[in-house]
Amino acid sequence: MSNSSNRKFAVGLARAAAGAIIFSLPILMTMEMWSLGSSMNPWHQALLVAMCLPLLVGMSHVIGFEETFGWLDDTVDAFVALAVGFITSAFVLLLLGIIGDELRFAEVLQKVAIQAIPASIGALLSQSQFGGQAQDSKERSSSYGGEIFLMALGALFLSFSVAPTEEVILIAHRMNHWQSVILSIFSLGIMHAFVYAADFKGKEDIPENSNHLRIFVKFTITGYALVLFICLFVLWVFGRMDGLASAEIISVLSVLGFPAAVGAAAARLII
Repeated sequence: MSNSSNRKFAVGLARAAAGAIIFSLPILMTMEMWSLGSSMNPWHQALLVAMCLPLLVGMSHVIGFEETFGWLDDTVDAFVALAVGFITSAFVLLLLGIIGDELRFAEVLQKVAIQAIPASIGALLSQSQFGGQAQDSKERSSSYGGEIFLMALGALFLSFSVAPTEEVILIAHRMNHWQSVILSIFSLGIMHAFVYAADFKGKEDIPENSNHLRIFVKFTITGYALVLFICLFVLWVFGRMDGLASAEIISVLSVLGFPAAVGAAAARLII
């Protein structure tokens, strides 16, 4: 490799590490996430890590930290991001004294693995936020499939950081049924307003003579349904629904769906 190629690769890795730390730092410093590393169902954790790789491949295809020319390149970038996520998570947890000599290797690996998922997402997000984005990546993310993927990504990222906390269950228990319904409607309105009504940078304009109801159903309704499905999966994989009745699960979904909906809308604006 030439010196310029080596430098470009080193800069890319440094940017990925910075993105991994910046986007995952709140989760790395959350007590519930530390305990999840050792108390979480091992099969659920394995499923979560296994699902992380295809998610990262899709991210690399849409918004990767370098221009890619095929799915093989995207897969390589996904493994690089996952490795960066593991290394940066282990370093920060070690620096904070969360992992140490008193823990067995299996316990350390479990604690790091759960944190490496948002860190690896941050590693790939570093390009769209801190680096130059390739034009073809912008075109991919502006397609319908790309926008749905970005909404799913934003919902997953924010719900991942909120779902482990006790506050989600506490808020759900304090709310009555009408408050849950109003919160769900408000979340739906937030998703639509952020992207189409509020004058944020990156907001999308509704084309003239277009069917507003069709756009609302195609993007907002579909996006919110996807948000709720992701929240349901995150709650299940973290074991947050254990022992809850159906009505309680619906209430918890409405609570978690609020930040997840904000994340889904923000992803379409920012990325």
